[in-house]
Amino acid sequence: MIDTGLGVVESKFADIIWSNEPVASSEIVKTAEKELGWKKSTTFTVLRRLCEKGIFINNKGTVTSLISKQDFYSMQSERFVDNTFGGSLPAFIAAFTKRKKLSKEEVDELKRLVNEFEEE
Repeated sequence: MIDTGLGVVESKFADIIWSNEPVASSEIVKTAEKELGWKKSTTFTVLRRLCEKGIFINNKGTVTSLISKQDFYSMQSERFVDNTFGGSLPAFIAAFTKRKKLSKEEVDELKRLVNEFEEE
């Protein structure tokens, strides 16, 4: 089972990998140092944790994903709605739109998504 519980910094690190995969672990070290200010040991510690969570695999120094970025964030969103709103998407949308008004484009996109779902 994939553990979708990532903090903000881990998510940024995962995004670096997704944006460059397949990528050599040595390149990840250089990028993490440049973009996150991390040392080599920190990079490998976080990489190991993400591999243990079932998100990436490090095979002989080449890192690739076991799950796509889109699938991961979909799972993370679903987990958030489940844990915070009892799995109710309407409750989430009601809470979200209480403080942030949706643009016409966003409303149209939501309508399109609902229509696609109904057609399936």
